[in-house]
Amino acid sequence: MMSQICRVNVATGQITYEDVPDGWVRLGGRALGARILLDEVPATCDPLGPHNKLIFAPGTLVGHMVSSCDRISVCGKSPLTGGVKEANAGGTTALKLVWLGIHALIIEGQPADPRDRYLLYLSKDEARLEPAPHLAGVGVHATAEQLLERFGPKVGLAMIGPAGEMRMTAAGIVHLDKDRVPGRISARGGLGAVMGSKGIKAIVIDDAGTKMPPLVDKKLFDDAKKRYIKSLQEHPQTSQIYTYYGTPAMVSMCNAKGGIPTRNFSAGRFEHAERISGEMLHDLISERGGEGVHDHACMPGCIIRCSNVFADSNGKTIVSPLEYETIGLLGSNLGIDSLDVIGQLNVQANDLGLDSIEIGAA
Repeated sequence: MMSQICRVNVATGQITYEDVPDGWVRLGGRALGARILLDEVPATCDPLGPHNKLIFAPGTLVGHMVSSCDRISVCGKSPLTGGVKEANAGGTTALKLVWLGIHALIIEGQPADPRDRYLLYLSKDEARLEPAPHLAGVGVHATAEQLLERFGPKVGLAMIGPAGEMRMTAAGIVHLDKDRVPGRISARGGLGAVMGSKGIKAIVIDDAGTKMPPLVDKKLFDDAKKRYIKSLQEHPQTSQIYTYYGTPAMVSMCNAKGGIPTRNFSAGRFEHAERISGEMLHDLISERGGEGVHDHACMPGCIIRCSNVFADSNGKTIVSPLEYETIGLLGSNLGIDSLDVIGQLNVQANDLGLDSIEIGAA
């Protein structure tokens, strides 16, 4: 199976598959997205206009169950900065695109009516755009629930919330994790607004009937993969600290070095950092039990498991995941010292499709 470029023109409704140009063959992720952007998008174009493009570029090792590597880069001209932007996320979007043989997905053009909403469906047998007026203004969680019920629990999803539809420059693109939870977000740079400007509410990626892409030298690849996994298992940061505490382990470290955002960046140390630390998060998850998990993997095959499922005092999920950046910006930066409050703010931001870093610093 040769990988291809899938190009979707929202203005015409045309979807085409093209051979990968020589200059793009060995690129993946942010390098591929930036290359396509520089090759095809005018530098002075309106980020929310018809000449900007939204690019979904899987990393080069996606699809072969290499720990931490099944990540998606979403690229475009940023409506927030006006420059080249790449927003990265875990989850299953990249894996399913690669298993469909898609080297990169390029969405271009713009619907004639900015109120139009579309669903993009991709499978091994067809690719189609269909009107989705019933999803207009619907939150991310309800959108995911409706689409999983319709297309089945094994599809991948990339969605925007109301924030993206309204072209807010803090809007991101939300992906499913391996447990079908919409909590992995390509958040930075306002690329959810670019997706909204294309009229695309959601992308459904159905990889049923596909298989792992072939390798030129499977033995060589598998040997390298084993060495890589061994190095992760032997390093305390990836085998202990991140597995036990996840990215919130950075709270204590950054606070000690005077680098945690505090009260609108007016200070670098938060006097109640221990209340929102990775250690406190781990203890709360362990004590509360129920649906809480402190060592959750957001993608298949990841052995670091730095994500989490944060549950309330009754053991019911508040949000998954609760990450360092969100704790810093919606917590210490706002003077909030409760993980429960931060978690509630986080889940509301996710449902609207907002970047928790951006709104915490606004």
